[in-house]
Amino acid sequence: MADGSIAEQVKRRRTFAIISHPDAGKTTLTEKLLLFSGAIQIAGSVKARKASRHATSDWMEIEKQRGISVASSVMQMEYRDFVINLLDTPGHQDFSEDTYRVLTAVDAALMVIDAANGIEAQTLRLIEVCRARGTPIITFVNKLDREVREPLDLLDEIERALGMTGVPFTWPVGMGKSFGGVFDLRTQGMRVFKPGSDRANSSFEVLAGLDNPTSNERFGTAFAKARDEITLLRDASPEFSRDEFLNAQQTPVFFGSAINNFGVQEVLDAVVDLAPAPLGRPAIQRFVEASEERLTGVVFKIQANMDPAHRDRIAFVRLCSGRFTRGMPLRVVRSGKTIKPNTVVTFLSQRRELADEAYAGDIIGIPNHGTLQLGDTLTEGESLQFTGLPFFAPEIFQAVEVADPLRSKQLRQGLEQLGQEGAIQVFRPHVGGALLLGAVGQLQFEVVAHRLEHEYNVAARMLPTRHTLARWITSADERELKRFIDFYPQRIAFDAVDAPTYLAAHSAELRVAESEWPGIRFHALREHAGLVFQSSLRA
Repeated sequence: MADGSIAEQVKRRRTFAIISHPDAGKTTLTEKLLLFSGAIQIAGSVKARKASRHATSDWMEIEKQRGISVASSVMQMEYRDFVINLLDTPGHQDFSEDTYRVLTAVDAALMVIDAANGIEAQTLRLIEVCRARGTPIITFVNKLDREVREPLDLLDEIERALGMTGVPFTWPVGMGKSFGGVFDLRTQGMRVFKPGSDRANSSFEVLAGLDNPTSNERFGTAFAKARDEITLLRDASPEFSRDEFLNAQQTPVFFGSAINNFGVQEVLDAVVDLAPAPLGRPAIQRFVEASEERLTGVVFKIQANMDPAHRDRIAFVRLCSGRFTRGMPLRVVRSGKTIKPNTVVTFLSQRRELADEAYAGDIIGIPNHGTLQLGDTLTEGESLQFTGLPFFAPEIFQAVEVADPLRSKQLRQGLEQLGQEGAIQVFRPHVGGALLLGAVGQLQFEVVAHRLEHEYNVAARMLPTRHTLARWITSADERELKRFIDFYPQRIAFDAVDAPTYLAAHSAELRVAESEWPGIRFHALREHAGLVFQSSLRA
């Protein structure tokens, strides 16, 4: 790693997440970004379940079997003397909570849009999260190698649906069988690619200018149409404003086909050239600048069993300021404990390397056995608390029992660790009964059952329950809260951090409890640092 001050090292960092609706090609683009940066030499197959290679970012066995992403992955790579921290997020809405938490750890987002389907439901939800946080967005319109919608229509939909101006940086030449490449509007050249390669090409053919006779001859009407559209865009599109981009009011738009390497290089360059270096972050006590000398960081993800043979548990920490060195003492502000991690790692998905040092913007992994929780703030001694890590009230519930009573201990251990991940919410009933699982989507239960069986050797039975909603409860009067819990013992459960939760069979029960207990506050959103009211993100 290059020498330099903390401020200089922070300027070299780019930390961003890739977001999209399922099947837009997000994981394929992730692979190609790794490929073009030189982080991997050959791209994995995302779709072929029996293929010998799998996407680098899809490391769980269930991801390889189903060809989907169910957990966020972290990948660090170097490109053009920049250190890029790339976070691949699940596209499926059942795992949106994991994506929301990842978006608290990044400084920019790369949005992938399927050119045949345009803006889809999950894309809109994720965009709302980004806009609420003021996260700048780069847009990649994918799958131009297929018969898709007209690029002008897609550009118009981006502006209407997302409420931000789309500024094209590249423009496609043809689509489907006639797709020949993308024209770079900044360099005024068309980069021509060979389709279907799973290896990065070291050299590309570039056809310069809109009036290049070779382009006209080779691509015919497709190039003529693209040239007319580009001429129109020159008059109709606004100039790119970096300030508006950084304030999530403009999005630079790139077109291509990730699976065929079209347009990937331009996107990778845009991440370096346009995305911001790590930004300062507000804590409850004060604003923390990224270039500060003293280290701060926040745990935004916990992952159990990345190495199933060792039953490990990794806390993913976004460094918010300062410089990390291996073995340095770190204070866990919540508990007041001091840790001295010596086996801290950086990631290429499941592959890890020991980290001797890291800087603000980097994502490091700290192996631990429950010392660290989601939302924990780490410092060199200062009492700080970063906020904004969301836990949403579950929308569906199931009870869980173990098929073999002799495996009850393993079931509780497995659920405890999976609950700490935030992969699913685990509730312990106040009065007896089986453990309850709360989720946003049905697929979460299937993933948990699969992981219990394959990672903890526990065959679990999922059973229906009468519960349909949950609300965390607080009160300014601790005695009032205790009276409420004693009055509704059968409807109270405690989550992974022992926060009391009210469970109801239908919304009418909740309304009655709210009217009869004015001293009790009911919350649909929990943060690590406290409980707050319903967020507009899930309205």
